[in-house]
Amino acid sequence: MKFSVSSYLKQPGILRRLLMAVLGVLVCGLSVGLFSYSDFGMDPFQVMAHGTWNLVPLDYGTYYVIITGIFLVVIFFVDKRKIGIGTLINLFLVGYMAEFSEWCLRSLFGSPALAGRIVSLVVGIVIMCFASAVYFTADMGVSSYDAVAIIISEHEKKVPFRFVRILTDLICVIVGVLCGAKAGIGTIVTAFFMGPLISFFKTTVAEPMRYGHALKHPEDTDQNENVT
Repeated sequence: MKFSVSSYLKQPGILRRLLMAVLGVLVCGLSVGLFSYSDFGMDPFQVMAHGTWNLVPLDYGTYYVIITGIFLVVIFFVDKRKIGIGTLINLFLVGYMAEFSEWCLRSLFGSPALAGRIVSLVVGIVIMCFASAVYFTADMGVSSYDAVAIIISEHEKKVPFRFVRILTDLICVIVGVLCGAKAGIGTIVTAFFMGPLISFFKTTVAEPMRYGHALKHPEDTDQNENVT
């Protein structure tokens, strides 16, 4: 079936979902900048991305597009159903937003003292959970890195997704640290402890944002939505 942009944009709620995906990605990029500014460690994929970035003469935003683009090409040939508009938005915006936000923080406040680092970490965690809830609820496709663990767990059905994700996160952290990145409490929190706060933002902010505050009945929602 031939793809039509006009038909795509006429889908019910599609513009709202697109805006949610963009908002989620931009805020996620801001949170990555805060994590980097705090110097307490980032989420596992960013640890790997920042570590390997040390090896190339590129700005971080461009390098992020390249490394996530490599993941995207592999996913396209393995299971392109995991790719959506949100996947592409994530690919092109997160790295540049992270780079810009950290530059702004360092330009405005310089190198932070311990108190400033702690505040940056806490704010980064909170807004990353918010961003994740909004992005997932938009249901426009997962990020290329998230898709890797999903595809592996679907093909190796005896291994639950959570264990596959722990393994991929662990590999990312090891590679990143070996390449010079720093893992820390921020890495541990983002890998294991953000679920409850993401769920809170999902039910209190993201779902009302997508469906409206008047939503009363489960049948009014998209029953096929799969938030990972």
